[in-house]
Amino acid sequence: MAEALEKAGIRAVLTGGACAAIHTAGEYQSEDLDFILQSASSQEELDEVMRGIGYRRAGEQYFHPETRFFVEFPVGPLGIGRDLSITPVKVRLGRKGSIRALSPTDSCRDRLSAFIHWNDRQSLEAAVKIALQNPVEMKKIRTWSASEGAAERFEEFSRELARARQRRRRTSYH
Repeated sequence: MAEALEKAGIRAVLTGGACAAIHTAGEYQSEDLDFILQSASSQEELDEVMRGIGYRRAGEQYFHPETRFFVEFPVGPLGIGRDLSITPVKVRLGRKGSIRALSPTDSCRDRLSAFIHWNDRQSLEAAVKIALQNPVEMKKIRTWSASEGAAERFEEFSRELARARQRRRRTSYH
């Protein structure tokens, strides 16, 4: 899909739960793929590209008959909380190519944003799993959390991450 969008000149960045699923090697599951568009394209152009790879639009979502995942294109800009200075990275997807997505640090912040703003505990767990499996910039996450007025939520995340690291060490010794 990312290749088809790119080929049509549509720049899209994977965000949300699907991005977290990539950065946790599937430990976190998502039912949808959220792409934020970073280039101007009409609804007709987007529909045409998606139709070309077997997707049909129903409302704001695109569905494919051979997969349970649906695709959405939430309104941008690409941002995490109040931070709109997001630099996407290219993430390799096995031999299937690569996709433009949030970095592990930004994906962690994205999940923490859901925890901060909606008290979504599952998103806190996803953020911990991302940080457990990837190098993330904890200072950047701490600074961002404080700017969101959520320093105490960062501390909770930090405690949960420390617990997860302890559990991992205990199980790796046995």
